[in-house]
Amino acid sequence: MVVNWNRKELLRACLESLRRQSEATFEVIVVDNGSADGSAAMAEEEFGARVIRNRENRGFCAANNQGIAAAQGAFVALLNNDAEAGDGWLAALERACSGAPDIGMAASKVLVWEDPSRIDKAGHLMFPDGQNRGRGSGAADRGQFDREEEVLWPDGCAALYRKAMLDEIGGFDEDFFAYGDDAELGLRARIAGWRCVYTPRAVVRHHRGSTLGKGSARRLELIERNRLLLALKLFPWSLLLFNPLFFAARLVAGALAAGRGAGDTAYFPGLAGKWRMARALSAGEFQAFRMAALMLRKRAQMRAIRRLTPGEVRRLIWNNRLRLKDAT
Repeated sequence: MVVNWNRKELLRACLESLRRQSEATFEVIVVDNGSADGSAAMAEEEFGARVIRNRENRGFCAANNQGIAAAQGAFVALLNNDAEAGDGWLAALERACSGAPDIGMAASKVLVWEDPSRIDKAGHLMFPDGQNRGRGSGAADRGQFDREEEVLWPDGCAALYRKAMLDEIGGFDEDFFAYGDDAELGLRARIAGWRCVYTPRAVVRHHRGSTLGKGSARRLELIERNRLLLALKLFPWSLLLFNPLFFAARLVAGALAAGRGAGDTAYFPGLAGKWRMARALSAGEFQAFRMAALMLRKRAQMRAIRRLTPGEVRRLIWNNRLRLKDAT
């Protein structure tokens, strides 16, 4: 399943990579969020994809839920329109997910498209304030992620989900719209007792940040808002109470990285850039405050699917935590 919004050439390359898949029987579903560049028609005419057309951009979460509802197989694979799957990607994910009945998710080895010698992500890690990032992000690929193993959750740009798991816990939380949505779904699934396996044989190349761009204030705003929403909805109280302290530590680390021209602050150069960054963070936090009551209601609803105790959730996050120097 591919969600698309005005990326015709990227979508063409993505669908071409799916056309080359072997050892797997599958249907390609494209959910188009109101594109104006002819990409939806191209997917139908050139690739015979099943296209669900939205009149407007409904966001990554709602579009994925439309595709999940339309899917008929035992598994649902997600591939971003800015990603290209290597040969055997789909079959490798299915084998990994079929290893045990409690494996509900499979993660890919995602490489940077422009430089496939570098890791984009190999599963996910999370900082204790709710910020999440790809495991190994930016590292040279020296074989350190060539072992099949359990990880926290998969990145939504290239993942496989068991349909039975999604039927049990629900799909993407549409209040997130985009960014951090795969983290929320993944952690919710872990709390419900499902596991995730990473397989290095499922390889994908990914154009990083091509949707809104790394320097987009809107992107930063959504990331900050959704970080807080995720923590309010899913974190145990024993961890949530320390959220401001962990966030402050990450801000200090980010400021130090900015002095070296490193970290995410490098995408917001100069004083004007830092001011844009501060405004985006503040806007995200204000939106999260306005949505806090909604998330707390959803938190209460988690009792229906919860299998892990709060202590087990805290240990799960801590054992898969993102190092402070990697969270800036």
